[in-house]
Amino acid sequence: MQPDEILAMTEAEWLGLADFLDDLTDREWRTDSLCPGWTVHEVAAHVSMSARSTLLGTLGGVIRARGDFNRMVATEARERAARFAPAALVAQIRETAGSSRRMPGSSRFDPLVDALVHGQDIARPLGRVRRMPAAPVVAALEHARVSRFYGSRKRFRGMRLIATDLDWSAGEGPDELRGPAGDLLLVATGRSAGLAALSGSGVGRLAAAL
Repeated sequence: MQPDEILAMTEAEWLGLADFLDDLTDREWRTDSLCPGWTVHEVAAHVSMSARSTLLGTLGGVIRARGDFNRMVATEARERAARFAPAALVAQIRETAGSSRRMPGSSRFDPLVDALVHGQDIARPLGRVRRMPAAPVVAALEHARVSRFYGSRKRFRGMRLIATDLDWSAGEGPDELRGPAGDLLLVATGRSAGLAALSGSGVGRLAAAL
């Protein structure tokens, strides 16, 4: 897939997420997301940084978090949520939707994964539906399932993944994992919320890994 194709899909997903966030109530912004310990507001604050991170800023944040990358990301999200109201964060997401900048060390697919998955982190606890189009979700899933960052290479070892809502499959092994591509993407990125829609001999092992 060409870089401009990936960027176009990513921009569309960020703009769609901004439109989705525009429709939320004050109560929904305060609701817990699928990310443990994070509210919807904090997830939005996190994704608003997608095209704003710098190498020096990231290194400084990791140092302040004593080498813990996840702690650095969580601290940054909470500080940013305290600093910016929902409307300001939505505007920031729109402003950088078409930017090719990304987190230092990440691939060109990672912002697309972020837009899709964090959209579900927000939508599902609210009981809202945020559709994931086939082409973007397949591109994100192809990347996430073999990524060391998400841990899915180890998690899916010995498993064949089969999408039930579109023509896609990948991997090999004695176990199978079947379900909607979007839910496969969620478990590929460590979200146990995707398990309920999955079936196959690999579900039990995957549940234990998550």
